This record gives sequence, structure tokens and C-alpha cells, in this order.
Amino acid sequence: MARRSAAPELELPPEVTVAMRAALPVVADDVVAAVIEEVPSYTDAFSGPMGETIRSAVRLALGGFLSLVSEERGSGTRTPTAPAIEGAYQLGRGEARSGRTSEALLSAYRIGAQVAWQRLAAVALDSGVDATTMAAFAQAVWAYIDELSATSAAGHGDESATAGRVKQRLLDRIGQHLLTGAPEKTVVAAAERAEWSPPVTLTAVIVPEAQVGSVLQLVHTQTLQVSDLPELEAAALLLVPDVHGRRRASLLRAVEGRRCWVGPARPWLEARTSYDRARRAQERGLGDDTEAHLPELVLTADPAALADLRAAVLAPLDDLRPASAAKLAETLRAWLLHQGRRDDVAAALFVHPQTVRYRMAQLRELFGDRLEDPETVLALTIALGVEPDPVD
Repeated sequence: MARRSAAPELELPPEVTVAMRAALPVVADDVVAAVIEEVPSYTDAFSGPMGETIRSAVRLALGGFLSLVSEERGSGTRTPTAPAIEGAYQLGRGEARSGRTSEALLSAYRIGAQVAWQRLAAVALDSGVDATTMAAFAQAVWAYIDELSATSAAGHGDESATAGRVKQRLLDRIGQHLLTGAPEKTVVAAAERAEWSPPVTLTAVIVPEAQVGSVLQLVHTQTLQVSDLPELEAAALLLVPDVHGRRRASLLRAVEGRRCWVGPARPWLEARTSYDRARRAQERGLGDDTEAHLPELVLTADPAALADLRAAVLAPLDDLRPASAAKLAETLRAWLLHQGRRDDVAAALFVHPQTVRYRMAQLRELFGDRLEDPETVLALTIALGVEPDPVD
């Protein structure tokens, strides 16, 4: 909605407005030429249909101003007419669609207003307009341009917001396709529609909702954001492009202390596998870097199989009291991981080496020669590699 600008009474003699109107085609051309020369982003803007739209908007704005000052003489306001306001608004929208910034648009207005004022003031002076009327005329010109530039800025902002929402929807679609395993041609087509250049790799990062904005400031601008995933409570998924190899360290630094989970870098069409690993790390409450927890992630990939293996290889402990069985299993795990070095096992368990000797004697009695069998040792190492999940 246009703002109303207070202005002193302005009375231009009819012959002056007639002279100004006759000069409008030349004034409009001078305005266009000055904008092309002074604002770099408009160098090629006046070719093609958009150029004619801009020229028409300039002529409409200048003509509307002369109509305003000739038809509303003596009023205390100078509000642009509806056609001029609509033209300015549509000009702003068109400039946003053309990719020019609002700063460039307002620069064009400022330069155009200066040229228009100089040319119209020259006509007024040649027509003998007095100093008081010239002052009022100057204020009316700048108030009018201020109204139009604000309207164009609003149109630019509205179009940018609309385009931004459309762009985000297209980007969201890429992320959804990647997570649902859509055919490659479908994902590639979605990327083309969004004008998103596929990277070499994508890395999944699960981020708390409150941290998404902060993390996005620290990663690549082409990062995809996938929100409202039902399995993620109060969190969102970011798919960060090309942070494989040494660049992974910078990503880990960016999310440090933010309660994020960072999956592995994967070829971009296989981003789902990165997300799956990050999700599993989140479920197990591991640290932010999934690649620092690969043994546990591997060992817990099939919890039911791990539980069955654990039950099978620890069957010799079944007849013991639960507390005794737990202590022996803990000792056996430490013995396997420290390759039988008694002092190291004792240090890990915070017990005396003699306690380790006693427990290992019990274990050898229960397991017999199986503790010397490579296959059994492998199975025991896998089964005891992680703590069992707590029973619900």
C-alpha cells in the first residue's frame, strides 16, 4: 500500500505542464541511458521484452507525475495514481524474476530520479517558474519517486519470497527422492528443475531444529534440507555436498557441540545410506562422527543376530548366577581385547592381577579347549565387542 507524503501546495501553470509533457519522450530516453551507464546490472536489461516493460514503466511514472501535479493542484498530498503504483509494483516483480537485486533496482530509481528532475527542472526554468514553485516542485518529484521506489521494492520482495518458496519446494523434492530411492532419472530431472548442480558426494547430517539455521550458515549453500521426517523428532536432515576426504574435518568442526550426527560421504545418488548410518548412530546415542564408531555400528547392524551369537558362544556360563556370569563375561572380553596380557586386563577391570588369574581359570574350566580355537575366539570377540542392549 502506497504511503501518503505531505507536500506544500504546488501550482504549475498549464503551459509549463504542457511543455514538460512534450519533453517526456526525451526525458524517458535520458533516464534509461543514465541507468544503463551508471548501474552495471542494467547494461543488457533494456533488450528484449523486459526492456520495453521498463521503458513503459518509466514513461508511465513520469506521465503519472505530471497528471498528478496538474490535476491535484493545491492539495496537501502527492500520492501516485493507481496505474503508476501498479506499474511500479510489477516492475519490481519483473526485476526479481530477472535476477537483479533490490539494491540495483533502488540505485536505478535514484539515478533515474536525478536525471528526470534535472530535465524537468530545466523545462520549468525555461518557462519562468519562480523559486518558491521550483522548491515545491522539487519536493513533489522526490516524494513521488519515493512512493514508487517503495512500491517497486515491495514487488521485488514479494516476488523473491514467492520464488524462494518455489525453489525450496523443488529442492525439498530432490531430498525426498533421494531418501525414498526414486529412480536415477527421476532424481536427476528434479535436480534440473531446481537448477541444482549435483555434487560428487552428499553427507547426511541430523541436526536439532534449533540448530538448523546456525549450521546452514557454516556449510555449502547447495546443501539440501529435509524437514518433517516422521522418524526424526525435533530434528531435521541436511545433505551437505562434497565434504568428503579432508573436507570432512571442517564439517565436524562446524557441528561440534551441537548434538548432531554426521554420516559418511556417499555418491550423491546414494545419500540414503549416509542418512541410515547417521540415524543408527543417533539411535544408539553415539558421538557426532559415525566413522569414529564403525565397530559398534557394524556389530549392532543386526541386533537379533548379535543376541543369538552372544547366547550361543556364552552358553557355558548359563548355569552360573547372573552376577557371576556377568563378571566372567566382562573378564573374557577384556582378556580377548588385551590378547591375554594379565596386567592390562587387570588395569582395564580395576582388579588385582590375581583376580584375573582366578577368573580365567574358571573360564578355561567352563570353555575347555574352545578358548584355543580360532573360530570360537572370533565368535567370542564379535559377541562381546559391544555391551548388550538393555532389556525393556
